[in-house]
Amino acid sequence: MPQVPQTFFDALAVRTWCGLALRALGRAREEIDAINVYPVADGDTGTNLYLTVESAVTAVEAVFTGHAAGSGTDGTPSLADAARAMAHGALIGARGNSGTILAQLLRGMAQVLAEGESPRADAEGLRLALRHAADSARRAVAHPVEGTVLSVASAAADAAEGAEGDCGTVARAAHRGACTALAATPGQLAVLARAGVVDAGGRGLVAVLAALVETFTGEIPVSEGGGRAFAGGSSLAGGPPVSEEPCADDGHGSGGPAFEVIYLLEAEDAAVDRLRRRLDGLGDSLVVVGGDGLWNVHVHVDDAGAAVEAGVEAGRPYRIRITHFGADDVHARGGERAPRERVQRAVVAVVPGEGLAGLYTEAGATTVLARPGEPPASGELVQAVRRAHAREVVLLPNDADLRHTAAAAAEQARAEGIRVALIPTRSAVQGIAALAVHEPERRFDEDVVSMTSAAGATRYAEVAVAERQSWTMAGICQAGDVLGLIEGDVAVIGADVTATAETVLDRMLAAGGELVTLVLGDEAPEGVAERLEARVREAYLAVDTVVYHGGRQGALLLIGVE
Repeated sequence: MPQVPQTFFDALAVRTWCGLALRALGRAREEIDAINVYPVADGDTGTNLYLTVESAVTAVEAVFTGHAAGSGTDGTPSLADAARAMAHGALIGARGNSGTILAQLLRGMAQVLAEGESPRADAEGLRLALRHAADSARRAVAHPVEGTVLSVASAAADAAEGAEGDCGTVARAAHRGACTALAATPGQLAVLARAGVVDAGGRGLVAVLAALVETFTGEIPVSEGGGRAFAGGSSLAGGPPVSEEPCADDGHGSGGPAFEVIYLLEAEDAAVDRLRRRLDGLGDSLVVVGGDGLWNVHVHVDDAGAAVEAGVEAGRPYRIRITHFGADDVHARGGERAPRERVQRAVVAVVPGEGLAGLYTEAGATTVLARPGEPPASGELVQAVRRAHAREVVLLPNDADLRHTAAAAAEQARAEGIRVALIPTRSAVQGIAALAVHEPERRFDEDVVSMTSAAGATRYAEVAVAERQSWTMAGICQAGDVLGLIEGDVAVIGADVTATAETVLDRMLAAGGELVTLVLGDEAPEGVAERLEARVREAYLAVDTVVYHGGRQGALLLIGVE
């Protein structure tokens, strides 16, 4: 469906641009992955950029949905709200070196677009946004290297500054400048010239800027017209041919750092300055982006523990991801194909807290951590399916709201030749029940039926605290009330966590049950598990209770009754 061109940079333009950028990166993802040779030839730059923008899209859509639900609004947020959502979404969803830099580029643009009270920005605002984006991204990298996405971003900003006209004219100039700079990257970085490729991160930025042109003109620039300028082994503006295989030499040599460490960090500016100096001494490819108390930290190191400890000293790190470069199918330090064979079957599960992630991992599952308010995107689930490295995968979303996201991930994985069965688990306790009966030695269909039956036979509930006044199935709740939700609906409104949990448990066991599963969040009151266990022993004969610690999982308590 053709897009309606946007004349000014307003909230709708932000939304349109993000959606078109995601679509463009989706088309180019495999090509970008294939030319990824710097700083590490791990073949995931396209995927990382896609996941970063997907997170931005999710955040922007949430802002539009929130405004549409509010009374007295036309359903359209302000430019400032949309731009900040885009930047925040990209920040918390940034993956890899290039994704982290792209997040800072979007944040730099948002800082300019969100200034003042104007509902829209004109061509001059777009020029300033592109300039600030390029400069702030360069400052975020500890040791900027020419011939990378930084060079492409700077060239785009330079070209935009000399463009006269409307936003469409400025966007076209920025895109042309980026294309020219991208074609020049092999002459700036020897590793690219040896591989016969342009910079992968810069290629991704060209796709994002092409989406910006389409946003304001309704036309796709030739370089992004289905990959025409890059297809058939040719590159842009007479540059070297695009290689289909990762380069064997990434510019660091075989002795480079062994781990990629990424985490979000809540910390003050002064502490982050100290963290930068500490991490710079531990490894390379250091990028720290963000601000206002929330940061995304990316670094390549040999001592992953030291990198995480440095984050603990600076503030509160979370969503920690540690990747061993030698663990992938294509070794990041040599380009040789690893002899690793696929296992026959694996389970991939979304879990709401670190404690449950450990439990699921011990049971053999590959996990995706879902932080409160930060649901995983479909691309993140696809990555987990790939990481499981199995011919057959059982996918447990463990959240009713992730049904469509998980379905999209399953379809993508099937397109890659992986047999995937999606079991529509709506709570982590249903996932526990399914995993308990999982037997990889059984026929796939039989295993899926057994796991589905176990999940379906488990009723689920949770106890949480209301964040605001709202209407519920049990009446009106006030902020601070304790809510008991059964099968997703509020069934009990109370003032005491333990008393509310007892009422919920009694209602669930009134229909019978053999096993009660309790998953405690970090903020659950002390003694609540013991009180509930005693309640089961006293009032319900032949019913067993098992208790797990879920960590920082959002809900105070999850309850399952099988």
